[in-house]
Amino acid sequence: MTGTPRLEPLPADRWDDTVTDALRPLLSPARMNPHDAGNVLATLVHHPDLTRAYLTFNAHLLVTSTLPARVREVALLRAVHVRRCDYLWDHHGPIAERAGMTPAEIDAVRTDGLDDAAERAVIRAVDELSEANTLTDETWSALRGYFDEPQILDLIFTVGCYQLLGSAVNALRIQPEAH
Repeated sequence: MTGTPRLEPLPADRWDDTVTDALRPLLSPARMNPHDAGNVLATLVHHPDLTRAYLTFNAHLLVTSTLPARVREVALLRAVHVRRCDYLWDHHGPIAERAGMTPAEIDAVRTDGLDDAAERAVIRAVDELSEANTLTDETWSALRGYFDEPQILDLIFTVGCYQLLGSAVNALRIQPEAH
């Protein structure tokens, strides 16, 4: 992300119980600090109520979703690729690897070059949701061939959640963490 951040991560001296409570839906107590929370969450906690609500939703998508972890990562990687959010792409690469994707498969998400037919249907769904805010009957039928109703709902909401987050990260110009 180029440009000066529009909102800096909340400084450590402003972290209080309200801030850590906002992070509780997604982070373990050990990660509830400005360094371990990362720049996205450390920035979002400027609005603790919004952060808590968003993370409750996001935690479902990341932890208890009905989608297999690999499918979830294909969907969200494509969503952040479409949103041109390098921060989230870079953050989710290692998560996608832990979900069983190879580096070549992760790169193939950008070009719709995956071999698996279900994953190609997921990429098509992300693209249609991004371009038209709906799914064609053909894509809906393809998804129904691979996923049940709860999984399709989790897919649609995963795409929307990460499109939203990618837009927020870009609009706020959140910078990668310094290592």
